Amino acid sequence: MSHAAAFFKAVQKDHVLQNRLKATSDPQALVTLANERGYSVTETEIEEWLDRLPESELAALFNPGIGGRQRLIPR
Repeated sequence: MSHAAAFFKAVQKDHVLQNRLKATSDPQALVTLANERGYSVTETEIEEWLDRLPESELAALFNPGIGGRQRLIPR
């Protein structure tokens, strides 16, 4: 698992990190936040990891509690 993935898994469990993540859209600020928490990541790693996330998971990271709608029975 990459450090970026580990960082975002930690964000999902930590409300303080979620609030700090919601407060910024600057990739360098995300790198600084991750590095402060002991995750050695670069801006490129953060961007690559975010690009791989499905839209619903990305929305849930930046807006916890407001995820994308998911159907119980796929169309």
